[in-house]
Amino acid sequence: MAKPSLSNSAIKEQIVERLRKIQPDSSRQWGRMTVNQMICHLCDSFRVTMGIKPWKTSRISITPIPLPRRFVKWLALDLSIPWARGVKTRPEVDAERGGTTPTELDQDKAELCALLDRFTRQPRDFEWQPHPMFGAMSDADWMRWGYLHMDHHLRQFGA
Repeated sequence: MAKPSLSNSAIKEQIVERLRKIQPDSSRQWGRMTVNQMICHLCDSFRVTMGIKPWKTSRISITPIPLPRRFVKWLALDLSIPWARGVKTRPEVDAERGGTTPTELDQDKAELCALLDRFTRQPRDFEWQPHPMFGAMSDADWMRWGYLHMDHHLRQFGA
């Protein structure tokens, strides 16, 4: 059975429906982000992967990890297990440390939907930027990552 991915239009629509359920009073299940910060975090994550928003350094600063990158990428993208909670957020995608400041939730959600559409559009009108933990990835890897990242944070707020 195929793993969920944003390349599947039905899976993408399920993600959008879950996003619509997010409200200002959605309760955080873990972590520190507010619901508005989470939406901006997802927006910024798409922006940096598509090269819309630069990384803080002149060259990509790969996040140091104690295991081989291919193994960590395999764990994160290929196994069907929930992502770990409490992984430190990079400043570029953290609303409290250099990421986008939240505005009004519905406006930020609309921006996220627009970025999601561009992220999944074929043909692409951008070049993938290296992932800070996994490095260069294929289109299929990015579509799987996009699904897993959104799923992780939507579950964080009960959607």
